[in-house]
Amino acid sequence: MAGYENLRRIRNKLKITKQTKISVNFVCFVIFVCFVISPGIHGQSDSYEKIAAQAAQAKDANQIDQAMSLYRQALRLNPKWGEGWFYLATLLYDRDSFAEAAEAFREATNLSPKIGTAWVMLGLSEYKLGRHDDSLEHIQKGRQLGITDNPHLRNVMLFHEGLLLLHKADFDAANRMLSKLSREGVENDDLINALGLSVLRLRPSEKHHPEIVRQVGQAEYFATQKKFDEALKGYERLVQEFPREQNVQYAYGRYLLTSNNEEKAIEAFKQEIANDPSHLMARLLIADTKLRIRDYAGGLPFAEEAVKLRPDLPLAHYLVGSLLLETGKTLPAINELETARQLLPGEPKIHFALGRAYARANRKADAERARATFERLNKQAEETVKQ
Repeated sequence: MAGYENLRRIRNKLKITKQTKISVNFVCFVIFVCFVISPGIHGQSDSYEKIAAQAAQAKDANQIDQAMSLYRQALRLNPKWGEGWFYLATLLYDRDSFAEAAEAFREATNLSPKIGTAWVMLGLSEYKLGRHDDSLEHIQKGRQLGITDNPHLRNVMLFHEGLLLLHKADFDAANRMLSKLSREGVENDDLINALGLSVLRLRPSEKHHPEIVRQVGQAEYFATQKKFDEALKGYERLVQEFPREQNVQYAYGRYLLTSNNEEKAIEAFKQEIANDPSHLMARLLIADTKLRIRDYAGGLPFAEEAVKLRPDLPLAHYLVGSLLLETGKTLPAINELETARQLLPGEPKIHFALGRAYARANRKADAERARATFERLNKQAEETVKQ
């Protein structure tokens, strides 16, 4: 089945290697099968079936206006025709009629809520309308349900999910999503810039230095490709050219951590704090690194400063509690870890640390409960990763 023109246009937004290309006809066939096997899709009217067939013929012949008119006629006769809503929506999307496309994709998802591709296309339409919260929710829902076996649509889905996470300032999640694309060999200016924003912890709407963003993104791209010499050279050039620019030292330190150069990373984070005395993430990463390399006393002041900057941040309380526990201050550690648990009850590592702290305080029942909660949450997290 041909005519799925919007995927052709979406495909062009990201550079894809020839090995990943797949025919549009196959995508449309999969969509057709998904909707046909869903209950309540086709009507029984001869008139409806005739018009539906004419609509498909017009779509296949790229007679878009006629196809949309015929789909609308058929849908008036049978509003429960999910396939019709889907194809009308794709034609509307291709015409940049994103509001109408979103309405049609919504009808398709209402009729067949387990078809992930329709949810993703709904999310992409909402992205065009600036409805970022709805767009992220629906793209993520579609990804979790699973989409057609089309690498182009998958790449566009991941890219837009990464952009939407940037808009929400969820920079770490955005970086993970965008890094999936770069590891698979997708490379273009939009992806490089988005990677740069994620590392520099900047929303797309925030004022930024385009050249710095590009250079950070390129260095991060090299890192995801395991071209570590090129990545290191890129970051070293950045800190030489822009030593006092926002988050450049932080980005450099973050990369150094991935290459297990903890001491040099800590120095870069300290330089970021010198540039910006209120820098939260640099303090958190110093404290976390000090915890890992067992410099507990050295990490504690940075964690405590992070709590002062953001008393509502569970990670800061977790780090203070963990560092206090390792320095033998069990009761204050429990207080901090319990605060972290209250702020973020679903985080497994907080319950694990609390189990250790309760055990040291000889609170056996509390320790057992904390360990059981850790095991349950950790198992849930592992199952989520597998999905």
